[in-house]
Amino acid sequence: MTNTASIFSQLLKVISRIEFYKLVHEFKAEFRSKGFSCWSQLTSMLFFHLAEADSLREICNGLACSTGKMVHLGLTKPPSHSTLSYANAHRPAELFENFFFTTMNRFRSQKLLYSRKKKFRFKNKLLSLDSTTISLCLSLFPWATYRRAKGGVKLHVMLDHDDYMPRYVLITDAQKHERKYAEFFSAPKGSIIAMDRGYNDYGLF
Repeated sequence: MTNTASIFSQLLKVISRIEFYKLVHEFKAEFRSKGFSCWSQLTSMLFFHLAEADSLREICNGLACSTGKMVHLGLTKPPSHSTLSYANAHRPAELFENFFFTTMNRFRSQKLLYSRKKKFRFKNKLLSLDSTTISLCLSLFPWATYRRAKGGVKLHVMLDHDDYMPRYVLITDAQKHERKYAEFFSAPKGSIIAMDRGYNDYGLF
């Protein structure tokens, strides 16, 4: 018998189920669960990002096409659209937020994240600060008013060049100027921060 494993299942192997289920128990995320586990939810949403799916229905249909290979993903059957929708709406988002930081810290301690091959000539920590506007449909997100017929939010990211992971992420109203939020970002003493003139606020000096 030949054992096969998809690239997706190989990616899931680097995720610690022990760490994940410790957090599931901590947040009581599977309280009164009716068969759809938090692991199945995590796997489904990771599939959503990797497959660049546009809807929950596309996630479920994509997993249904993988019948016979789902055992490698830890799934017994593909979730239904309503089941996945209910889990996303009612399970605590803090579970997955904490799991992200737990996994990231483990990767950093094991030096599994990307690191520069060449060191900088200076010893200071280098950070980059920039923002981008994400367009949203006003009929679906009426609170995200940006222009008369267009909605949007602004995503501010401070990137750490040690391992190219975001050190800080802030989502704001797209109408507000970048300099209004520069004071919310903190950095270690002696850091060098590269940013464009949009974050210049001479009133702070």
